[in-house]
Amino acid sequence: MTATTAPAAAPSRVVSPGVGLQHTLTLAWRSLVQIKHNPMELLDLSIQPIMFVLLFTYVFGGAISGSPGEYLTFMLPGIIVQNALFATMTTGFGLNNDLTKGVFDRLRSLPIARWSPLAGRILADTVKQAWSVFLLLAVGMILGFRVDNGVLGLIGAFALVLVFSLAASWISVLVGVVASEPEKVQIFGFTLIFPLTFTSNIFVPTATMPGWLQAWVKVNPVTILADALRGLLTGGPIAWPVAQSLLWGAAIAAVFAPLAVAALKRRV
Repeated sequence: MTATTAPAAAPSRVVSPGVGLQHTLTLAWRSLVQIKHNPMELLDLSIQPIMFVLLFTYVFGGAISGSPGEYLTFMLPGIIVQNALFATMTTGFGLNNDLTKGVFDRLRSLPIARWSPLAGRILADTVKQAWSVFLLLAVGMILGFRVDNGVLGLIGAFALVLVFSLAASWISVLVGVVASEPEKVQIFGFTLIFPLTFTSNIFVPTATMPGWLQAWVKVNPVTILADALRGLLTGGPIAWPVAQSLLWGAAIAAVFAPLAVAALKRRV
């Protein structure tokens, strides 16, 4: 008689939240370790924002605010916002790269939580965001920028930028899933973020713009977030700009997170 061996059962995809969190942290660490093999990824988050700070401070500072130091106080919170939005595109770029190269499929074949690969990618990019904000503030302080609201204001600004970036990253996730190749993610990111940031008050006061443009600038979420950071770091209104920024972030996540998850399920 010949014994028949039953096929092995497929590994269960049901994991506890604690184990799923461990998977997420492991995959986030994987994304961060990749920087060692691709340092240009971190340089993009470091060199470009520093160049923006130096160029805008010393080229436009005297013309716009009368002196580079005064302009730096006004402009640096806006540069932090702009850089944070551009950095969210790395989430979509990395996700699309994993999808097109089959890395995502290999991860799904493992007995891990289904949401861990995506959550790990977002968590790793949030850490990179924190590094970028820290670097910009450090460079700004070297140039003369000062935080007037103390440690609490600094922590609040950090937290607000990271929370808003986390919400905005769902737009990048959606683009990363639907785009056919990583380069198209970058093209879309620049096409969307450049007009959004340059039609805000991150570089020049709203009052200097034409009246028809001011109406949009005042409701632009980039303007609102920049004003919130100015209030937290250098003084000014805090409660209402922060509340508006959080509402904008919640609205963005509520719209784009379900769309991104649905698109990811269809693709994989």
